[in-house]
Amino acid sequence: MRFLSFSLLVFIFFCATVSAWDKDHEIFDLVSAIEASEGKGTTFYSWLDVPSTASTPEIAKAYRKLSMKLHPDKNPGKKKVAERFARLGVVSAILRNPVSRKRYDFFYKNGVPKWRGTGYYYSRFRPGLGTVSIFLIVISSGMQYLIQRSNYQRDLKRVEDVVREARLAAWGPKMVPVEGQRKVKVNLGGRQRYDEDGNLIGGKTIDMVVSGDAVYVLDPDGDMHPVDSCTAVPATVRGTWFITLVLSAYSSSLKKVKGGSTEVQPVEDVEIDDGYDSAATGSEQAGSGTVTPQEGAAGGYRKPATKAGGKRRKAVRKR
Repeated sequence: MRFLSFSLLVFIFFCATVSAWDKDHEIFDLVSAIEASEGKGTTFYSWLDVPSTASTPEIAKAYRKLSMKLHPDKNPGKKKVAERFARLGVVSAILRNPVSRKRYDFFYKNGVPKWRGTGYYYSRFRPGLGTVSIFLIVISSGMQYLIQRSNYQRDLKRVEDVVREARLAAWGPKMVPVEGQRKVKVNLGGRQRYDEDGNLIGGKTIDMVVSGDAVYVLDPDGDMHPVDSCTAVPATVRGTWFITLVLSAYSSSLKKVKGGSTEVQPVEDVEIDDGYDSAATGSEQAGSGTVTPQEGAAGGYRKPATKAGGKRRKAVRKR
């Protein structure tokens, strides 16, 4: 019950703080707008030409006097007169309200803060899609880089643990280096445990070779791969997602450009034997049934040319 009451009080306090901060934003906007239109250093009081200790009737009188001077009907054709007139009404309302005047007096005496919250700047500048996109790219890439650094440190620690376990298995608890190569089994689940007979207990194990200070992973086919700090992949800006995407797109575009500029080699004509002997001579015996090109031309017969793939075939001499 006490916890519920405390939570309710905190919630009410939070809501009141947010509400007060929103009103402060209104004061900040007015301060900036008045300094931009009336001159730097202009305050609510100096604009109304009254002291900061002026009473509410005095403020109302000064407002009526200045409002008659800034009324749009008395200033036809002048730019931004309507904005100044409307702004004057808001200033008068703030100073004639005891609560809002007390809040303004606080900033009047202590100065308007330079940092006014993200909500204030967002409402004033309204970042566009491009700005928001760049912000999200930078934030997400930065977070990815930090994660990569964390993973790199974790991998380095993992490599150190594996190397230490391999040397412990090869050299013994005293860690005295042994000459030559020693093949050992390393438990990837943590420190190695042995039963009373000296057999390795539990966990996934891998075969490793310790040769001097060097430690290697032994593959089933006999290949050995060194295990050192180079095994861990360091974090790089190039490895973030946006840089990788840009480089990949650039590489793909470059390949397309190179592929489009490749010249196509012309296909040479291929001689095909279609069984027609264009080189036959008149030495062949008459009545054999063979007609030479000359005889065919004389008799009004002409053998049509054949095509293959849209090209005329070249006749080939028979042998």
